[in-house]
Amino acid sequence: QVQLVESGGGLVQAGGSLRLSCAVSGRSGVFFPMGWFRQAPGKERAFVAGITWSGGSTVYADSVKGRFTISRDNAKNMVYLQTNSLIPEDTAVYYCAAARNYGRPLYTRAPEYTDWGQGTQVTVSS
Repeated sequence: QVQLVESGGGLVQAGGSLRLSCAVSGRSGVFFPMGWFRQAPGKERAFVAGITWSGGSTVYADSVKGRFTISRDNAKNMVYLQTNSLIPEDTAVYYCAAARNYGRPLYTRAPEYTDWGQGTQVTVSS
């Protein structure tokens, strides 16, 4: 079991940037795929980005490609989501997730993730 705690959300103007952080703790270590999801009011939770346990490969939703970057520092037990060129449509609660399935290197579907943080609010004003 792992515990995930997100931070770094806030209110930002369109065109601005935020760096979201996810602290990973627990006896399972950190050597598993991680991802970021988001959920806007009235909408389903949606995949944003995923990263392999080593950080060597990443995958992004089309809506954030070229604007968001996922990364991780396993020595610090941290996963990050750098969000640039934010638009109002990026407004949502952002969740960090861990996929302790050890089956594939990357996952893009919420049911494939085993552990979730409590979320951090990102609000982009126009």
